[in-house]
Amino acid sequence: MNIKSLNEHLSWRYATKKMTPEQTVPEDKVNAIVEAIRMAPTSSGTQPFEIFVIRDADLRAKIRKVARDQSPITDGSHLIVFAAWDDYTAERIDEVLNLNIELRGDVPGLKDYYENLKEMYLPLDARTNFEHAARQAYIALGVGMVAAAEQEVDSTPMEGFDPDKVDEILGLREKGLRSVVLLPLGYRHAEEDWLLPMPKVRKSRERLVTEI
Repeated sequence: MNIKSLNEHLSWRYATKKMTPEQTVPEDKVNAIVEAIRMAPTSSGTQPFEIFVIRDADLRAKIRKVARDQSPITDGSHLIVFAAWDDYTAERIDEVLNLNIELRGDVPGLKDYYENLKEMYLPLDARTNFEHAARQAYIALGVGMVAAAEQEVDSTPMEGFDPDKVDEILGLREKGLRSVVLLPLGYRHAEEDWLLPMPKVRKSRERLVTEI
């Protein structure tokens, strides 16, 4: 049995432009991708975002209308929306602290650590904190894309959408969240995707990497 290496999976994946509507990603594969996103590292373990896994075709059609009519949103079978916290609050940080205590116990210095986080984040304006939370969501996005490739599921990260409209469609502002990036999941349409036959373009190691 030939087991692909991680880099072989990454070479296989690409930002799929045309997906096959007739093919549905099996739920065990979706769950594996979602679990990888859940396990992704974030700053201080705060996980300052939520994800919405959208299967409903009508809802995905509404989002497509405010996302430059990008077809993978509806031609894929699932759409993951990454939505970051709109701000850091004492309550949100305390939730992370309490989860740590529940799973690890009240270890020395733990409460002080998260009190220091409050002192660092709470004086900052909401926009600065949202942007930090959004960067954490992007870490999880990257892990999710790698997990999708490992499952041989196609995915296409998308920033080309109206976040205010997506927030409205999903009721995110009421939850203290703001949409950051979309990730459709599906299977490539081999006959209709213009990008599929093209070679992958990446800078050389010599151009990209400086060894010190």
